[in-house]
Amino acid sequence: MKIDKLYEKEIEDILDYNEFIKTIKADPSEEFLKDLHKKYEYRSQEEALRTLQVELIKLQDHLEKYNEKMIILVEGRDASGKGGAIRRITRYMNEKHYRVVALGKPSDVERSQWYFQRYIEQFPKGGEIVIFDRSWYNRSMVEPVFGFCSEEEYEIFMKTVPRFEENFVENGIHFLKIYFSVSKEEQAKRFEEREENPLKQWKLSEIDLQMQERWEEFTQKKYRMLKETNTEISPWTIIRSDDKFIARYNAIKTILNKVDYEGRDTRIDFTVDPNIVISADKELQIMAETAKLREMRKNI
Repeated sequence: MKIDKLYEKEIEDILDYNEFIKTIKADPSEEFLKDLHKKYEYRSQEEALRTLQVELIKLQDHLEKYNEKMIILVEGRDASGKGGAIRRITRYMNEKHYRVVALGKPSDVERSQWYFQRYIEQFPKGGEIVIFDRSWYNRSMVEPVFGFCSEEEYEIFMKTVPRFEENFVENGIHFLKIYFSVSKEEQAKRFEEREENPLKQWKLSEIDLQMQERWEEFTQKKYRMLKETNTEISPWTIIRSDDKFIARYNAIKTILNKVDYEGRDTRIDFTVDPNIVISADKELQIMAETAKLREMRKNI
């Protein structure tokens, strides 16, 4: 295995090459090499994203030139990879022309207002992209599951949100709803990593600890959300996110495909992976079949 040649270029800014060779000779263990592969696989993935990140800058320039607006919702269960994806999406963007909005718990004043009001206050101005890291769809899943809203508030939201979205889309805002779909097993692994990694422990909350126990409740709310809020004007895009890199790569392509921006690099294949990016209708079908199969197994 010619490890010295394989990694010579990549390690220059991390470890002196000669020291690297000494380390390899001193500890050629399988575990060491496995960790090394992970480190440089990660770097290769980050570099692979750069071509698409350049295109995101072109998209920004297009929106600014024509004074257009764009809203991107990033939804999904906890530990589904939303935050990491948003960081890759915005990494090289012009900070003057995008905002990431992650609203916290509403104040007493905000609770007395129309539910959508505090979100509307964050809408983009001309030439701007606003990315909602969670959005008004808190009311479709998190709030009803944990009792943060009444049943009446939940039902009103489910009834009115399609009209709300259709209104601003018809007024010219580019609107994209992305749902990162993580498996129960992968979510459990990520929660375990958060518990063990001191750099990630801040991500773990009391609500997170209940997510696995309430998996089925969230699944039921997710099904209804997709069924009732996936419209022709504002459809959902589902992205399988058990593999973080593949999810991020396809999420960026999904965003780039939303707008016919100027200067698009025709050498790039903007086609998304059909096994990773699926429609809400397809997701609903899969969820229904999974639920049916689960019931059949119970009755065996």
